[in-house]
Amino acid sequence: MSRPVLEMRKITKSFPGVKALAGVDLEVGAGEIHALCGENGAGKSTLMKVLSGVHPHGSYEGEILLDGEPVAFRDINASERRGVVIIHQELALIPHLSLAENIFLGNEQARRGVIDWRATLRDATRLLRRVGLPDLPQTRVSDIGVGKQQLVEIAKALSKEVKLLILDEPTAALNDEDSEHLLRLILELRAQGIACIVISHKLNEIRRIADRVTILRDGRSVETLPVRETPDAEPQIAEDRIIRGMVGRDLEHRFPERTPYTGADAGEVALEVSGWTVRHPLDHQRKVVDDVSLEVRRGEIVGVAGLMGAGRTELAMSVFGRSYGVYDGGSVAVNGREVRTRSVPEAIGHGIAYVTEDRKTYGLNLIDSVNRNISLTSLPSLAARGVVDEHRERQIAEGYRKSMNIKTPDVFEQVQRLSGGNQQKVVLSKWIHTGPEVLILDEPTRGIDVGAKFEIYSVIEQLAAEGKAVLFISSELPELLGMCDRIYTMAAGRLTGEIDRAEATQEVLMRHMTMDRN
Repeated sequence: MSRPVLEMRKITKSFPGVKALAGVDLEVGAGEIHALCGENGAGKSTLMKVLSGVHPHGSYEGEILLDGEPVAFRDINASERRGVVIIHQELALIPHLSLAENIFLGNEQARRGVIDWRATLRDATRLLRRVGLPDLPQTRVSDIGVGKQQLVEIAKALSKEVKLLILDEPTAALNDEDSEHLLRLILELRAQGIACIVISHKLNEIRRIADRVTILRDGRSVETLPVRETPDAEPQIAEDRIIRGMVGRDLEHRFPERTPYTGADAGEVALEVSGWTVRHPLDHQRKVVDDVSLEVRRGEIVGVAGLMGAGRTELAMSVFGRSYGVYDGGSVAVNGREVRTRSVPEAIGHGIAYVTEDRKTYGLNLIDSVNRNISLTSLPSLAARGVVDEHRERQIAEGYRKSMNIKTPDVFEQVQRLSGGNQQKVVLSKWIHTGPEVLILDEPTRGIDVGAKFEIYSVIEQLAAEGKAVLFISSELPELLGMCDRIYTMAAGRLTGEIDRAEATQEVLMRHMTMDRN
């Protein structure tokens, strides 16, 4: 390894009732891509917040050295002045400002207190080109996609003469093409001598770009492993080896054992969607869901596969109370009876539940407690004369905390303080408590680690075993192949195939996901 640009020694950080970090060590070389892995709640993000000054010096124990010199950051501005820049999973861009304004926000190109717009646009253009973004600097952030917004964040970091760039789950919300572009850029930054710390649950990406990986478990640094001998060498570490370090055991099977529930053994049809058509909410000429028909039987886990823009989420949201787009035709039947789902309460009343792909925006009230989030969808059943029975509410939340293994000090903890995997368990608990006949899961394991994934897979399988009908949307083809009895494929808003478990492979699914229509 080259000389260390960063050394973190015996970092310990506690919150009320929780020791988040317990003597963590981390060393990053100059021009190195260093991956940070661990289950949700292992302490990865907390460690990076200590490094970047979000948790200021004095609020933790231990020592941080940059280029061999001890540092004591009081806030994030202090760390950025030393070239340490963090890009959080939730991007910190202002949508209604331009790319140039966002790049230099707080670091304005000014003379005598007046912004020099010519210099701002010139330097913003240079930085945008450096990260491979051809858009004009005057473009508003709201007019570009999430993948490009990630590149703007990196351009913003480069404007601050970054020496150590921290990326927290940088590809979690990106499609394959945008992820590929971002990974290539990270490799280019390494070639320019910029050190990067990458937090990611995508082990294939870690094997592709990282030089070394440090594994955290339960707030401790377990081990640091070489990924490759030289930057241009092939990776020498297997994904299973990283997983073993993360969870403290071998995961012989990444998915629960499951006997396919199809054919003569399948239950009655619980959900039937026929001729479902939805138009774009702004461009009414464009169909985002086009004449889709599908069915899910009791006890089945049925997948929906498709590339970005295929219409999977639009289908799910529109079926669930027409919460996306403009309805243009089709019907929904639950247990053989056609039902109206013109609103979310109406859909819930007919036994349909929907776990959104964006839990932090649409699935949870982050500043509220675990117990209140779990009860939100079923408050009428907990109220008498308009007053919620808080004792009963707490009992229900405690039951789910135990049965779902939600790691929290108590059910009064704010949801925003929980790890991503535990937040997802709260979302699932909320919808399970409504007693649904049909559960629509949209990317239910996005952004969570392999251990938490297995727990959620087990919950999903248990729901199917109880006779629930599960519609499972995922961008991860191995996940669909490992969990589903049948898989529908979509492209451009249309169904393009229906594949049984026995015949499904990644190649077969991809072929159907890229065709026009059967």
